[in-house]
Amino acid sequence: MSRIAERPLARRTASRHRSRWLVARRALQLLVLAAFLAGPWAGLWVVRGTLASSEWFGVLPLTDPFVALQSLLAHRSLAPIALFGAGVVAAFYVVFGGRSFCAWVCPINPVTDLAASLRTKLRLPGLLGARRLDRRLRYGVLVVALASSALLGSVAWEAINPITLLHRALLFGLVGGYGVVLAVFLFDLLVVPRGWCGHLCPVGAFYGLAGRAAVLHVSAPRRDACTQCGDCFRACPEPHVIAPALYGAGHGRGPTIASADCTRCARCIDVCDEHVFDWQWRRSDREGRAMTLPRTNPK
Repeated sequence: MSRIAERPLARRTASRHRSRWLVARRALQLLVLAAFLAGPWAGLWVVRGTLASSEWFGVLPLTDPFVALQSLLAHRSLAPIALFGAGVVAAFYVVFGGRSFCAWVCPINPVTDLAASLRTKLRLPGLLGARRLDRRLRYGVLVVALASSALLGSVAWEAINPITLLHRALLFGLVGGYGVVLAVFLFDLLVVPRGWCGHLCPVGAFYGLAGRAAVLHVSAPRRDACTQCGDCFRACPEPHVIAPALYGAGHGRGPTIASADCTRCARCIDVCDEHVFDWQWRRSDREGRAMTLPRTNPK
């Protein structure tokens, strides 16, 4: 069989793998949610509490470090076990990348992904037209959220946090949380592409800062095979993180996507038929100092 005849078959084979990491993320998000729902709904207490603070299997305490920091700034003392739980979660995200929470755990992520998909299919321009919000705005929201806790003496952000409100709505039937989630959906759909997670959410900003020293990254070790089709940029929720790794060889940049904005969603790995992207452990984003994990892409 000629190479020309083989190429469509290779494309069809590759296309079956274009959503495997997306499916893995959705499965994990559902498993986390199911673990929380199993107790209130079925009496099977795998975990007690919420995403803010919980106890797994009756022995493992986990605390959201962002919530813990707000509590400390609000002049509230935290029990040693809560501090320990915050340390466990923080250590995990320091190693694996803080914004992996956004792609793999956060219940708002499927909502914003749905809005992004509909925007693309419906070709909606957004109310801001060609203008874009500055992505650094989320760090300003982060500062305001932390300052509010300190000034008001309460965990202020959690009163309006869409993640917290959605989780409570699902667990306890507090329907008011769905209105906030609908607002996030409409904001992303009609106003700013990827507006909430990419420009405003202080939780993602906090975890991005916490995971700046992470050692697990998405990388482009086969960037020489790039055909510049643009699929990775279209699929990525933070497309600005890709270019330095993909096109930075001439400036001495290594293939590691080193930006703290990367959510480790692995959509670039999914959609690239040339298998340019993969997972890597890395110590530096400079050329030649990254160690590739065993290959995960199909041949």
